[in-house]
Amino acid sequence: MADYSTPFKPQDPDEVNKLMELLNHTQAGKRKSDTGFFCKKKTYKVEGSPIPVDSWKFLDHEYKKKALPTFARGLFTCKNPTTGDWEIVSRGYDKFFNIDEVQKTKWGWIEDNTKAPYELTLKENGCIIFISGLPDDTLLVCSKHSLGPGSEPDKSHAVFGEKWVDRQLEKLGKSRAEFARALREANVTAVAELCDDAFEEHILPYEGDRAGLYLHGVNLRLPKFATYSTLEVKKFAQEWGFKVIDSFDKPDVRSLRDFLEEAAETGSWDGKDVEGFVIRCKARDRPGGEWHDWFFKYKFEEPYLMYRLWRECTKSMISGGEPKIRKHKAITTRYLKYMENHGIIKLRNAFLEHMGQKGSDIIKEEAEEDTESEGAGGRTSQIKDNVVLASIATLGCGKTTVAHALHELFGWGHVQNDNIQGKRGKPRAFADAISHALRKHPVVFADRNNHQFREREQLIKDVSNLNRKTTFVAIHYVHPEDLMHEIENATVARVFSRGDNHQTIQAASQSKQSVEGIMKGFLHRFQGLDHERAPDSGFSTAINLNPQADSRENLEIVVSELKRHYPNLIPELPTPEDYDRAITAALNYAPSRRTASHDAPQSSQPKDKVEYAVSSMETPSAVGPSEAPKRQPKQSVQNHKRKQVDYFGIFLPAQEVYDAVNSAFEAQPERIREFWKELNENDRVQKTFHVTLCHNSNKPKHPGIWKKYADLLGSKDGDPSTILGRGEVELHSMAWDKRVMAVKVLLSDEWECANEAPHVTIGTANPSIKPFESNKMLEEWSGGSSEIFSLELQGVKVEGEVKSVPRGG
Repeated sequence: MADYSTPFKPQDPDEVNKLMELLNHTQAGKRKSDTGFFCKKKTYKVEGSPIPVDSWKFLDHEYKKKALPTFARGLFTCKNPTTGDWEIVSRGYDKFFNIDEVQKTKWGWIEDNTKAPYELTLKENGCIIFISGLPDDTLLVCSKHSLGPGSEPDKSHAVFGEKWVDRQLEKLGKSRAEFARALREANVTAVAELCDDAFEEHILPYEGDRAGLYLHGVNLRLPKFATYSTLEVKKFAQEWGFKVIDSFDKPDVRSLRDFLEEAAETGSWDGKDVEGFVIRCKARDRPGGEWHDWFFKYKFEEPYLMYRLWRECTKSMISGGEPKIRKHKAITTRYLKYMENHGIIKLRNAFLEHMGQKGSDIIKEEAEEDTESEGAGGRTSQIKDNVVLASIATLGCGKTTVAHALHELFGWGHVQNDNIQGKRGKPRAFADAISHALRKHPVVFADRNNHQFREREQLIKDVSNLNRKTTFVAIHYVHPEDLMHEIENATVARVFSRGDNHQTIQAASQSKQSVEGIMKGFLHRFQGLDHERAPDSGFSTAINLNPQADSRENLEIVVSELKRHYPNLIPELPTPEDYDRAITAALNYAPSRRTASHDAPQSSQPKDKVEYAVSSMETPSAVGPSEAPKRQPKQSVQNHKRKQVDYFGIFLPAQEVYDAVNSAFEAQPERIREFWKELNENDRVQKTFHVTLCHNSNKPKHPGIWKKYADLLGSKDGDPSTILGRGEVELHSMAWDKRVMAVKVLLSDEWECANEAPHVTIGTANPSIKPFESNKMLEEWSGGSSEIFSLELQGVKVEGEVKSVPRGG
């Protein structure tokens, strides 16, 4: 029998103080090797209270780690003014994952390491709100990672949630202080979903009596996750006027799985469309381990994904853009023709009424049509060209070996990103080279790690713009979190076994520490395929591979899966001898640095002037990679005259800057995110980030600053590649207009800056806008211009390298 007694446990000051000491330690600079994680802090002033509150947020991929000090997604702390100890004042759930998303949400693990009862609650479709009390009985209402008014006060999730709390309390005749005190005495945070179409439409409708705050959790404010049962949550909801979420129990994993898979067939439950379910149970980390509260989710793909597609298409049409329809094409085209001046959900419901069908009926019809069409040579079986195989991998997985082998077997194109010279415009040049290769080959392997969402988004967008009928297939080297150490060992060993015979890393020439550092960086940044979200929803098919398996095994999987999905691409499967021959040729291939191979571009000119080298392997009968003629590198002419310095700057770790900016936008309303989204979609976010300390043009006005850095460079023998020092940079706040976005930064006294507003330029709207416009924009912002938007990034600190940049460098 389950224990439904209300849990209670007070905070341990020593435990919380140690947690705060550890989290604050990460704010001293970039991600520390002794902690292994990075946590962003932002401090808020709370209206009506003198007590400041800190919000803590890990980067999304960090939650898959095994060694975080807390896995709370939504953590707010303050210092008790009476005791001087730190307190957790608001706590969200531990980050929980979808079925099969991580190792711990695979059915086998769930069977072995969880126990009943399995409590199911509907996954409501709104914005998460946390409600708790401060030490002075001030009611604290937060959204996922923020609180209080934002750039648009009427659009702030926390502010709108607070209005709903006040409405509930007024009906009950209770005060905010009473509610805050009750929460604090129980040492809990009320976790609710703000569902109100008048505030923000999502996918499922909430209006009239359905709108409001749905209470789905009451969490103890502790570092380790502990929460109320659904029965206790319902009691709390009724006591304080929240809407109650439907819930029920399943006695074992088999009945749980049967129910979820049956409900997923229609994407509905109890006669209404739902997004899915959250399952609550007890779990242990290992056999014999301690049982603890644990959640996972089961999200329905359809018709929810179809509704989300319709929403995005509607918004795109309203803004004057061209909707991208990669799925449900026939019904979505009819929907767009039906479009009238309605809200997104009203429009969808009116259209379904017009069609006389439910969403689940449409999905069932489509499935039947797909089955019939595939039986008679359907859509995928018709595909015979314009296919791009995009690897999603890290270094040493064997993707290039597989790509070479595919070329050996079928004569398909192979474009290697590492063969494209120059840094400016390289992503676009990569797409151009793929497009060029598609004119000569039915299939092209896009050989790049593509290990992050933004790389895949750029690839799909740019190639689609050049070839609208392209089919994208993900060659996904799966990196389970619990196998990362084994994958690291296997891939490092593989790279060292190749010596200098590797396109990216010359393991025989570079130091072991250098090679391992590069490879760990890729592993740390790896973002696996997520077919439910953009851009990965743009892949027609995904072929999953094991990065520890040998390339011969993975090659056969790729070929057999392509044959299954696209039979016209491979009329006849290769023989075992064919596979062996192809792998042998691929493994014997010795790359020539910066030479064209299998359709890779050779020029470092701007993208509009790129000339494509003619590959020696134009047809299946052409010679293989191992027989390719070696090209002699051009003789370089040394220029003994030292180049003049253009500017001095602090060069920052690009991924940390990008993650900090992206995280700040995640919690904002769509209107605030518009320009950031535009920069990403148009590939206008800079690939590198730096703070200019002093530019050559500043020399007349700031001779002392220029001399300081020139003397420092001189003391290093004048070598422009020399690191002059390391500089800590605090990313303070973002500002942007319709042309340029920049982050204002704070520097230590050691590094003087000639600019009135030291900053990092994040991106510009188009190539005609130069980065130096950031200076003017920041000046106007400081002058109080109402045309400029801003967001705070207080507390995020990164460490960079101080260097000089020569003219033309």
